[in-house]
Amino acid sequence: MPRLKKPEWMRIGKMDWDEIKKIQNMLRKLNLRTVCEESMCPNIGKCFAKQTATFLVMGDICTRDCLFCDIKHGKPHLLDTKEPNHIVEAVKKLGLKHVVITSVTRDDLPDGGAAHFAEITRKIREYNKDVIIELLIPDLKGKEKDIRTVVESSPNIVNHNVEVVPRLFNKVTPQAKYEKSLKVLKFVKEMDSSIYTKSGLMVGLGETKKEVLGVMENLRTVDCDILTIGQYLKPPSSNLEIEEYVTPELFKEYAKKGYEMGFKFVASAPFVRSSFNAEEADFLLDK
Repeated sequence: MPRLKKPEWMRIGKMDWDEIKKIQNMLRKLNLRTVCEESMCPNIGKCFAKQTATFLVMGDICTRDCLFCDIKHGKPHLLDTKEPNHIVEAVKKLGLKHVVITSVTRDDLPDGGAAHFAEITRKIREYNKDVIIELLIPDLKGKEKDIRTVVESSPNIVNHNVEVVPRLFNKVTPQAKYEKSLKVLKFVKEMDSSIYTKSGLMVGLGETKKEVLGVMENLRTVDCDILTIGQYLKPPSSNLEIEEYVTPELFKEYAKKGYEMGFKFVASAPFVRSSFNAEEADFLLDK
């Protein structure tokens, strides 16, 4: 199938490479990675220019091989026990008020890395209890015990992305299960209703509007608070092609429908990613 021509609304503006290099150098000195770099996010220039980043913990090798992702997969290295302290140091140097922590999927670890997420949260709280902490977690195999470990560390927001509509799971992310992802979000809310839950969806992979609205309805049934919807962009290493470029008008329609369904905050636009401008939902925490 021939590649689709990129529409005008998908053009990325000029990037401040000097600022990007400055943040990259600081992160390398602390032996830290960002999902911005590893997943080749189109928003990296804007985020680094604002001195924000989504930290990628537990290494840069994933145990799963999802077609939409550019992160390496294979056998991961041992966990870096100093990583929580390095995260705190980066938070200090960047002066962050909202910290987003995500990870590769670590199915090789007994708890999927839940304790590591919890330790990072505790270390940040020790440094500054007012920092807003958002954890973007893998499905942790849907284990209630491990989800509880994350929840009991008291993050402000727990994000777990469903990624695609159910029909596309076997094609796009075959090692995951749609029902398991919904269960993760459901467990978090049941364990601590004060934590905001969040999920994200990629479009442009051949899904229908009806399917997207169906996912949104499913997320509301598990009381998901925050929703992000963005255009799928093909990483260089992937064979998963873009089926269509969703129009800005349809993204706006999804946002309108999301608010009508009861989501407390919806970010829906071509370049939206699950952690891009995450701080825009911070007003929820002031209530």
